[in-house]
Amino acid sequence: MMKGKFIVLEGLEGAGKTTAKNAVVKKLQQLGINEFIFTREPGGTPLAEQLRQLIKQGVGNEIITDKAELLMLYAARIQLVDNVIKPALQQGKWVIGDRHDLSSQAYQGGGRQIDAQLLATLKQTILGDFQPDLTLYLDVAPEIGLARARTRGALDRIEQQQIEFFARTRQRYLQLVAADPNSITINANLSETAVAEQIEQAITQWFQQQN
Repeated sequence: MMKGKFIVLEGLEGAGKTTAKNAVVKKLQQLGINEFIFTREPGGTPLAEQLRQLIKQGVGNEIITDKAELLMLYAARIQLVDNVIKPALQQGKWVIGDRHDLSSQAYQGGGRQIDAQLLATLKQTILGDFQPDLTLYLDVAPEIGLARARTRGALDRIEQQQIEFFARTRQRYLQLVAADPNSITINANLSETAVAEQIEQAITQWFQQQN
């Protein structure tokens, strides 16, 4: 019986993380894993969900500075990690996360262009050595992802950024994933069926390496 593992889905808006989650669960169940919990960032605890609302919708007309946004994200993240994710893993449960720290490194580091040293210091100070066992990065062109996002309804504060913001974010994602042996890139520009097939193949290969 394998210990609990932490699998994270990453990508731009409209990358298809919900579809990807279903593909991950399907394949893991075929491989004999049946005890899951699902998380999302920011969010996943009462405090983190309140922070999510502030980050996505803002407060009145007040401008949220880039560093304030970053600090709120880390506050939400550590609440989720310490209060939900780590306890679940210790109980042998598998955690499937909709975003984790890579989002901050890409969105705030690439999109917002916050200093990389500040991001590295925050990550080490708040999370230490904690990291996902596997990250599936769903790579989608910003134009395609945002077109998909618009079909879901009104865009939130993050989704309303200029296309250049998402281009920078995607570029940083690609750099970070290329340097991380625990990350796999999935071509999310394709159909849901094709994306699911890539994910199931990636999970199968990764799972075999764990044994």
